[in-house]
Amino acid sequence: MKHILFVCSQNRLRSPTAEQIFSTRTDFAVSSAGTNHDAENPVTDELIQWADLIFVMERHHRSKLQKRFRSAIKDKCIVCLEIPDDYEFMDPGLVRLLQTKMVRHLPPAPMA
Repeated sequence: MKHILFVCSQNRLRSPTAEQIFSTRTDFAVSSAGTNHDAENPVTDELIQWADLIFVMERHHRSKLQKRFRSAIKDKCIVCLEIPDDYEFMDPGLVRLLQTKMVRHLPPAPMA
């Protein structure tokens, strides 16, 4: 089972939305975290090591990860989704945008 980590700044809006909408998938496990020290769930070495794929919302999130977790992310695939901080938690526009952008990175959902 693949482990997917979604990252934004505060872990309050974008990455928790991504975690929630993809948590229903049975073919991978998801989690979310924030790059800021006061994030709801701050990124840790353990989370980075747990993740097989890391999706960041903006380029500066990737930069922060590369600076703070250099050794932990050296072999990790980090994908920037280019989703600005313009949405509320579970905003329908954010949900659609995440689903659209993730299609190219995830296999189709398995049939029930």
